[in-house]
Amino acid sequence: MADTNFDVVILGGGPGGYVAAIRAAQLKLNTAVVERENLGGICLNWGCIPTKALLRSAEVYHLMKHGDAYGLSAKEVSFDFQKVVDRSRKVSGQLTAGVKHLMKKNKITVFDGTGKLNGAGKVKVEKDGKPVADLSAKHIILATGARARALPGLEPDGKLIWTYREALMPNMMPKSLLVVGSGAIGIEFASFFRTLGAEVTVVEVLPRVLPVEDAEISAFAHKAFEKQGMKIKTGATVKALKKGNNNVTATIEAGGKTEELTVDRVIMAVGIVGNVEGIGIEGTKVKVEKTHVVIDEFGRTGEPGVYAIGDLAGPPWLAHKAMHEGVLVVEKIAGVKGVHPMDVKNIPGCTYCMPQVASVGLTEEAAKAAGREIKVGKFPFIGNGKAIALGEPEGLIKTVFDAKTGELLGAHMVGAEVTELIQGYTIAKTLETTEAELMATVFPHPTLSEMMHESVLAAYGRTLHF
Repeated sequence: MADTNFDVVILGGGPGGYVAAIRAAQLKLNTAVVERENLGGICLNWGCIPTKALLRSAEVYHLMKHGDAYGLSAKEVSFDFQKVVDRSRKVSGQLTAGVKHLMKKNKITVFDGTGKLNGAGKVKVEKDGKPVADLSAKHIILATGARARALPGLEPDGKLIWTYREALMPNMMPKSLLVVGSGAIGIEFASFFRTLGAEVTVVEVLPRVLPVEDAEISAFAHKAFEKQGMKIKTGATVKALKKGNNNVTATIEAGGKTEELTVDRVIMAVGIVGNVEGIGIEGTKVKVEKTHVVIDEFGRTGEPGVYAIGDLAGPPWLAHKAMHEGVLVVEKIAGVKGVHPMDVKNIPGCTYCMPQVASVGLTEEAAKAAGREIKVGKFPFIGNGKAIALGEPEGLIKTVFDAKTGELLGAHMVGAEVTELIQGYTIAKTLETTEAELMATVFPHPTLSEMMHESVLAAYGRTLHF
């Protein structure tokens, strides 16, 4: 094995790793990526992208079934479940191939194997226990991501009890399904399978679904999910899972009462843990807390020359956060002037269920808890011409402002296409825009984005269309 010298070596080719590599190459740094599975990581292969492809199929199916509302007729509407899954995998494969092309285009060396720290400035790469290469680099970026959390006694088996991986490539369409956890991953799968006709029950240990979202948005989404036929149990815990030949019986405890529920399959979506094992951080100054690597505002760990980004470095566990961190860390390494630490309050979050949910910044509760005097504006979809024309009149946009300064503290949405709308508020927050600039901004008509304007106006008693 010949030693190979690089300026930067990145362990992991997911969104954080491959974007960091591209930016490093742009800055003329000799760069290598070590990836043990597929370029694109969980996001492109087992997360963000394939789930969106599945959800798009479900959305089209839903529209076909409800064509009469639009003056259309479609008889004997059905779906081929395997084709739905196959399309999802093809979309994923296309994008993974795209990342490979970007690596080649930017002259980034990719090593197929598992990388681990092997002393100061050293990385050992192995594949199936056999040596691949010994790499040297002044800067090493850990971007090994995370995996699904397993609860004791409720461990997934890949057959009857699924993680997101099995849920993305199911060998059958379950007639009944239990989803444990109502964060973004759990609710997206619940929405997909429910739209295709499965009887879906969601169990959430916290008092409400989508618990990181604003309480009012969460309550709105809860009602919408139940209207679709989902059964939702909040403040509930799955105490046991008993596997049968082709089903699972769950023991669920809520409010001091216990019940049993038998379903075809269970999806465990109770969070993630960082992939900190087997990467050689033992004996280094890299510190781990709650399965995640501790970093400073520029991604630096306690070990000189070693950085961490993305899911490995903790919440929020979002691909776009990892990408931004990758760029930030590399630019700091390269000595780019004016690099700013990332403000997590300016990172938007999106959940692609039906209806969609999106947010950025502080919730109303968090703003009050921080001692802020606030003004809150709300505008419903029913007051928007484009929403009614689309046949999507159910939704809400909510904005939270500092009453003294006019600073936009947070924005929260539920309804059609809000995952596309949220970026407008994200830009506003990043530019430190106040209510005055937002109210003076001209929004195009007819669009859903007009509701963003109306919500701001509503916070100051000036709403026009409701």
